Amino acid sequence: MSIRKAPKHMRKPEQLRSHQWYGTDGLRTFSHRARTRQLGYLPEEHLGKPVIAILNTWSDINPCHSHLRERAQAVKRGVWQAGGFPLEFPVSTLSETFQKPTPMLYRNLLAMETEELLRSYPVDGAVLMGGCDKSTPALLMGAATADLPVVFVPAGPMLPGHWRNEVLGSGTDMWKYWDDKRAGLIGDCELSELESGLARSPGHCMTMGTASTLTAAAEALGVTVPGASSIPAVDSGHDRMAAASGLRIVELVWQDLRLSKILTREAYEDAVPTVLALGGSTNAVIHLTAMAGRSGVKLTLDDFDRIARTVPVLANVRPGGRYLMEDFHFAGGLPAFLAQIKDLLHLDRPTVAHATLREQLEGALVHNPDVIRPLDNPLAEEGGVAVLRGNLCPDGAVIKHIAAERHLLKHTGPAVVFDDYRTMQRTINDPGLGITEDTVLVLRGSGPLGGPGMPEYGMLPIPDHLLKKGVRDMVRISDARMSGTSYGACVLHVAPESYVGGPLALVRTGDLITLDVEARALRLEVGDEELERRRALWQAPPPRYGRGYGALYQEQITQADTGCDFRFLAQAGEVPEPYAG
Repeated sequence: MSIRKAPKHMRKPEQLRSHQWYGTDGLRTFSHRARTRQLGYLPEEHLGKPVIAILNTWSDINPCHSHLRERAQAVKRGVWQAGGFPLEFPVSTLSETFQKPTPMLYRNLLAMETEELLRSYPVDGAVLMGGCDKSTPALLMGAATADLPVVFVPAGPMLPGHWRNEVLGSGTDMWKYWDDKRAGLIGDCELSELESGLARSPGHCMTMGTASTLTAAAEALGVTVPGASSIPAVDSGHDRMAAASGLRIVELVWQDLRLSKILTREAYEDAVPTVLALGGSTNAVIHLTAMAGRSGVKLTLDDFDRIARTVPVLANVRPGGRYLMEDFHFAGGLPAFLAQIKDLLHLDRPTVAHATLREQLEGALVHNPDVIRPLDNPLAEEGGVAVLRGNLCPDGAVIKHIAAERHLLKHTGPAVVFDDYRTMQRTINDPGLGITEDTVLVLRGSGPLGGPGMPEYGMLPIPDHLLKKGVRDMVRISDARMSGTSYGACVLHVAPESYVGGPLALVRTGDLITLDVEARALRLEVGDEELERRRALWQAPPPRYGRGYGALYQEQITQADTGCDFRFLAQAGEVPEPYAG
């Protein structure tokens, strides 16, 4: 049996996890080797080498990941060159555009799949390939629990969109021009042209939406090679990054540098100011909370709000700013960005690429100070997300106030309440509702259980008659999420949700609601006695699922303020290694 010699000062081949499948004596080992021959591999190609799982979220229905089939080949190239043995595994694709009611319903399913796949196969380390909104947290949540050496390969942003000499940002400009169509400012011809120019290459949204925010968070956490998160999906540099990730994971296996040594409390404490200084997606609050929980680190809404008050927004990227992710990349990418806020970071912690973050950021330069702003010229004085408290959201709510019209950040208005998204869509333009620009639109029944899955319904549409008057923002409140590419005075993630009897369930049309972002307050201006009377009349809705994954979901899902993880996955506990002999 040919056994590869390990580099000095590192693990020996017989210490690899895969050794128990391939390197011991016995019938099962004989069977494993025979079946590997069946796959067409020579003994010299894999025996004594680190087995690297490549978890690929590619599919024909996910445009954000449509190039990952080719990128997996680059990862394999790197693994082979470093002396490893790569094996590609297809996993759930979580296509943000197409999966209904929302891929958020299935984030935890991919996390489960990731954890169990890495645990049950002869795997020594893994390269995770994702990027579309829920795939990044799902892959890292599962990998954190499995705790093997890991490198994450972000899918990368798509190229900028173009239409009639305008540069378009996917998502953000979709919302903008759809409202223009409803307001009568453009017609079907223009909309058809926009449809063809909005998303013109593989890759995730090239605004600072949820995908860009979460892949940047992954890089800040230290689980990617430097600069990986902003490389455009179709750039040749993306192919090189994938190969470099394959090279690196083999070394991490020999070093036994497991994910638990990377995803420390200090790493998460650095990811939070990164997201806030980027003006990133509100969805990051939920995902980072869940990811941290899987790493044994407790993050709370109060942590986000405390840090937000001390961190300026430095990324001039849509929807809060002007530019797109390709501009951000060529302005220096995340290494240059992190160098701007290095005084807020734990620089002596390790990453998958360097002994310390300090070493990783050495020499990082900003090439366009309007895209990546210096501290003395921020886009906003404090982080782009605020956490609200009050009798309408006792467990918290969030607002991306950097993307809202300023005059709405302190506002009191009468509520118009919609019990579900379909009713809202059908009736939002009904003149009988009496909606004005001062109205507070309220949507309930859209939280983790009510959605189900907490869909991105939070950017409620403004009625047509107000759009035609030039109104482009209103206060909107829901227990839903919204796309990271969205904008507006949208209060999101109200917890506890209305479906479980949270105060949002008690709001009635005509009630006054006060939003005060500076005071971090969200109040229903109704007396406690009246609210108790309404609560006594409230009846819990019946379960949505009678069987299947949905039944498991509704039994185990937690609320938004704790990350929407499954209780049985978020809890501590030992899981035995499988016996392969």
